[in-house]
Amino acid sequence: MERETRVSVFESEKPSEIQLIKARLDANNITSFLNDKYMSFTTTPTANTIKLMVNLQDEQRAFDIIDELIMKSDLDLTANLKN
Repeated sequence: MERETRVSVFESEKPSEIQLIKARLDANNITSFLNDKYMSFTTTPTANTIKLMVNLQDEQRAFDIIDELIMKSDLDLTANLKN
């Protein structure tokens, strides 16, 4: 069984931002996954940054969708975009 490579396309400490982006990706048939650094043994227990991950083959489409959402939104998500 081949394991899929996942890459981070968005990162935030605000769950509402993550949910907004995740919902938009889901609506465009891009499966996304949450990676909560709090669960990692390599970070401090107070770390609460959440990464939104997608499969490598969906990376460019995900960035395009996120860029479009940021341009149309009044939310300040630009600081959280990972390029």
